[in-house]
Amino acid sequence: MNQHAAEELVKAIAAETHAPMETVSRMYEETWAAFSDGARIMDYLSVLVARRVRENLRSLRQDAH
Repeated sequence: MNQHAAEELVKAIAAETHAPMETVSRMYEETWAAFSDGARIMDYLSVLVARRVRENLRSLRQDAH
């Protein structure tokens, strides 16, 4: 995934979840690193990473309430 596409995805997740861009960006980078470590097929990695970041942000929001 190119850098521009990743940035656009981070912006979209931040807007959807009302989370700070910095938080989403950090979570995306950490999740990408964890998921890509040892991955042989990268085609859908961005979709899986984005889904996990959204789930984690929703979980954090629910825990805060």
